[in-house]
Amino acid sequence: MSFEPDEQPIADAVRGAMPGLVADLKRLVALPSCAFPGFPAEPVHAMAAATVDLLQRSGVANARTVDVPGGYPMVYGDVLGSPGLPTVLLYAHYDVQPAPLEQGWTVDPWHPVERDGRLYGRGAADDKSGIAMHAATLQAFGEALPVNVKVVIEGEEETDSHLEDFALANPEFFSADVCIIADGGNDKVGNPLVCTALRGVASCNVEVRTLEQAVHSGMYGGAVPDALLALIRMLATLHDDSGNTVVPGLAGGPWTGADLDEDQLRVMAGVRPGVGLVGDGSVNSRLVSRPSATVIGLDAPRVDGAVNALIPVARATVSLRIPPGADADEEMTKLTAHLRAVAPWGVELTISEGRQGAAFSTPSDGPALKAALGAMESAYGSPAGLTGSGGSIPLLNTLQQLNPKAEFIVWGAEDAMQANIHSADESVDLGELESATLAQAVFLSRLADVKVAT
Repeated sequence: MSFEPDEQPIADAVRGAMPGLVADLKRLVALPSCAFPGFPAEPVHAMAAATVDLLQRSGVANARTVDVPGGYPMVYGDVLGSPGLPTVLLYAHYDVQPAPLEQGWTVDPWHPVERDGRLYGRGAADDKSGIAMHAATLQAFGEALPVNVKVVIEGEEETDSHLEDFALANPEFFSADVCIIADGGNDKVGNPLVCTALRGVASCNVEVRTLEQAVHSGMYGGAVPDALLALIRMLATLHDDSGNTVVPGLAGGPWTGADLDEDQLRVMAGVRPGVGLVGDGSVNSRLVSRPSATVIGLDAPRVDGAVNALIPVARATVSLRIPPGADADEEMTKLTAHLRAVAPWGVELTISEGRQGAAFSTPSDGPALKAALGAMESAYGSPAGLTGSGGSIPLLNTLQQLNPKAEFIVWGAEDAMQANIHSADESVDLGELESATLAQAVFLSRLADVKVAT
């Protein structure tokens, strides 16, 4: 690690804050803040209140919940005492994915456990580590913040968010010169990266009907159409034999930034020995800059209890990840047109659109980004690079619309190799959390001397 002389106190303050911060993070992880429909609301509101408390204890005296019509509240606070200096928006989210034990958890997802330098529990990485990063960054400066700061902690990032509409109606909460999104991370611990591109998402529900009711498969099979077989045939046309998504007209192209190697990807994703990867071209082309269609839900009879009957109705949810530069509405139109074109046997077909989020990209040559890369190099002790992500953060495009001149820094402590976000045994490396926080604090200290667009 290499810091300017006046930055060493910041580094010491971050290190000093870590034990208390880990204790706070454990308290946050213990709250099952699933904002999905059907889950209890009380833990979500408790999590919002706990976030307010942490921010207030970290120097944001006016931290509070702000009602978001139709959804869970946003946690907001600001420290705006530096006229003429940049305003930085710090974003993270306090809601989490569900954590069903059948995912394969070896720990209780709501009772955080430290093991081998990592903290395990749902949300430990995605994205309560982001809240912890922001809190520790603020604590490192005390009352001497070098820039103006706004903190936005969302409560519905993982589900159908209402915050985008709220932001468009209330832009004063979100105006900034630089937006830091602490909902990302490095490909592996200790390898500093800033993300400049994320895929968007467009999903739809597909329903196929063929019969008034189920009928005997022995008496009618071979002549009468089965809805599940029709749906399977349709879904199979989304990919070629290599696994590339081949819906006609979808946007996509090669990735020109840093790439992963296939062995690293296999480890990151937990691909079973002997199972091949899918698609052609570079790894990041497949993960970031080209489309990917996935069937994320299927309504069909269970194997346990299967009966000899033709199935009258079958449903699937298709999720399409779209590359930066693509329009979600246009890509969804292409997907639904394809599904209608390949539906066999005159089946009754109903397609309803689901969640959509635009892809995101930000210029890779701005002065704030260069300062962020330098801060990462100082904190991690090795040169920092640029990367892309196949994931989506829907609010980013709204923030970009509201702040067209702002620069965006997407980073965090969610290392892709081991964090297991959205999966069993989610965890965050506590050393990585410290390094990411240190990079963020050093970045803010340097940003005061950086001329950013306003």
